Amino acid sequence: MKATGIVRRIDDLGRVVIPKEIRRTMRIREGDPLEIYTDRDGEVIFKKYSPIGELTTFAAQYAETLHKTCGLSVIICDRDTVIASAGVSKKEYAERKLSGELESIIESRQPYKYNEFSGDSKKLYVTDGAAHHIRVAVPIISEGDLVGCVVSVSVGDAGTAPVDEEIESKLITTAASFLGKQLEA
Repeated sequence: MKATGIVRRIDDLGRVVIPKEIRRTMRIREGDPLEIYTDRDGEVIFKKYSPIGELTTFAAQYAETLHKTCGLSVIICDRDTVIASAGVSKKEYAERKLSGELESIIESRQPYKYNEFSGDSKKLYVTDGAAHHIRVAVPIISEGDLVGCVVSVSVGDAGTAPVDEEIESKLITTAASFLGKQLEA
């Protein structure tokens, strides 16, 4: 644990203000859930809570199934980091912070589909410095809250998917919807 040198007092309602600098550095937004831990030494630890993180094993199995049955390279992430992937190097993506571009897609609450023939053919990436660009990205929404995103990424040198673009889009949308419903149960 790293000391920040910042001291805050608890107010009469039991609240503590987390300084803006720490919120910015740790990417804590207004309304983000925080999990509270304590240890034997009397320390209180706040950790960003990721609802989709509880489905990591399930999400990994879902991504692996999409890869094996359809040949898609799939990445599943919460709002900050990659939690599961299939069809791409796990070392390249595991627990890496998301690019600002993917964060913007998630915040928009709208599906994203890369179209190389449109006027704006800029390639977006899951993480900074990643080798594969985003083909389809669909935010995961559970009970009205943004919890993450399901992404299919380019495969091979051509960057094409092994299935039709419309089918790819529907598969990724289905995965995002299904994972969102799992969190509601």
